[in-house]
Amino acid sequence: PRLQATATTAVSRTDIHTHSYQDGSRETYAASKQSSPPPTSWGGWSSIRRLRSQEASDSASIRSYAPTLGTGGDVESLLGGFAAQEQTSGWNIFNAQLKETGLQHDDASEEDMVLENFDREFDEIDALEPDNITEEKLLARWQAKRKHFMILSSAGKPVYNRHGDDNLISGYIGIVQTIISFYEGAQDQLKGFTAGGARFVVMSQGPLYLVAISKLGESDLQLRVQLEALYMQILSTLTLPNLTHLFSNRPSTDLRRPLQGTEPLLSALADSFTRGSAPTLFSALECLRVRKSHREVINNTLLQKRCESLLYGLVVAGGRLVSVVRPRRHSLHPSDLQLIFNMLFEAEGVKAGGGENWIPLCLPGFNKNGYLYMYVSFLDVHEEDDQQNSPASRHDEIAVLLISANKESFYDLRTMRDAVVEELEQNGSMAIIRTAIRNGRFAATDIVPGTVLHHFVYKSRANVQFVMPSYEPHFTTLLARRRLLSLYHTLHAGAHAKNAHLKVHHCISRSSISLAWITPSFELYCVAGPSASRNALAQSANKVVQWARREEERIFIIGGAVF
Repeated sequence: PRLQATATTAVSRTDIHTHSYQDGSRETYAASKQSSPPPTSWGGWSSIRRLRSQEASDSASIRSYAPTLGTGGDVESLLGGFAAQEQTSGWNIFNAQLKETGLQHDDASEEDMVLENFDREFDEIDALEPDNITEEKLLARWQAKRKHFMILSSAGKPVYNRHGDDNLISGYIGIVQTIISFYEGAQDQLKGFTAGGARFVVMSQGPLYLVAISKLGESDLQLRVQLEALYMQILSTLTLPNLTHLFSNRPSTDLRRPLQGTEPLLSALADSFTRGSAPTLFSALECLRVRKSHREVINNTLLQKRCESLLYGLVVAGGRLVSVVRPRRHSLHPSDLQLIFNMLFEAEGVKAGGGENWIPLCLPGFNKNGYLYMYVSFLDVHEEDDQQNSPASRHDEIAVLLISANKESFYDLRTMRDAVVEELEQNGSMAIIRTAIRNGRFAATDIVPGTVLHHFVYKSRANVQFVMPSYEPHFTTLLARRRLLSLYHTLHAGAHAKNAHLKVHHCISRSSISLAWITPSFELYCVAGPSASRNALAQSANKVVQWARREEERIFIIGGAVF
């Protein structure tokens, strides 16, 4: 049989059907269920085969329109180390044909090559070699990074770059500024382009240009969300009026001086995007799982001890929200909370300052024109008996955050904090929070016993919150988690593409079988090993949705406490 021009699981020409879509795209698929061998992938990001479902109502079971073909694995799973099944003779013949045409990598997929030595991605370039290293070698190290973020002014002045110093990459910053200016001169705003195997995405925000350079296969939309978060981080320090005033008086202003001291915050945010940030990808928050009645006790404690100057009150555990109190007509934007969590749990600068901190900051989602004042107090996570044996990490730190619009309210908020903590200790809420932290995230098999799922993310669209199981045992390493998040990026990009109107998005590769299920009320993304059947994946997805609806008031904060 002759090899088709496009990737397909069919072996012979008679097995292939083609479907044309309204946007001009075409899809090829196998007509015979019995003759289709296990799926394969040989082209990295472009190798994932997408199976589009026909239209069905959101209220229907996923099994009514999810694919039901079984898939057999033929190689060891890159995502979870799933034991591979033996390849069939027909599949070996097909692989041999691919090798003859040069379409298949013999040893590693494109994704493997992109993520090779990923654990060194965050090494500082000037620390990789002795002081006598040549500039060419340093530049080679810089070019080898899989992801870069650059921020520069419209006058070409560097503001921030994640890797390398200004002397090393000044030429590249000049090139980027020249390209952007060329398009602006032609009244054509540059949004993005591809070069050298990397995707360049450009965002213009007033006097600033923000540029993302990625080799990790992320979509333009996903990279723009990340650039927006970096811009919000700058606004949280300066506010929009101050930023505008600086450049209106002097367009060639060097913004690094007003931003001095915030580089660790920007770098922590940028590194979280490179490692893979579920809150940023899904634009949602994760909450600590506790009983509804326990959360209500915590909420009522915050309300009862509230001082007059309080605007927002939060209890946070390891980057997951436990409780929030707010004014009746005001809500905290998820992007603002992500900035706060990045400051507290990723950059670690606030924690290093001691047990309590007083921080002026702008929350752009709330009001980008002025400052609020945040009182932060970190609490002892462990009981007194095991504090020495179990040192706290950033994943199990408990913090009380009290935010006010009054810059003179430090002592009022401190008094409130003392009263809240004392009451939480007395009513047993603090012990409940500690237990929830100690238990960690649940396993996927705790939700669906015997499930084929290795991991999933369920997002409640109405509450802008998500829940996911533990990364263990399949995604314990940094590289494994990056691969998982890359797969979620692919699912998310396909399901939210501009011309896509999908309810179910199904992807098959040599390393995994995965599914995105999108409805007006929720989004579900789940991943299983390559030998899992699509029917088993669909059944597990259904059970996860049923569990999430049943446990909604435990895994999500519904409304919160208002005053």
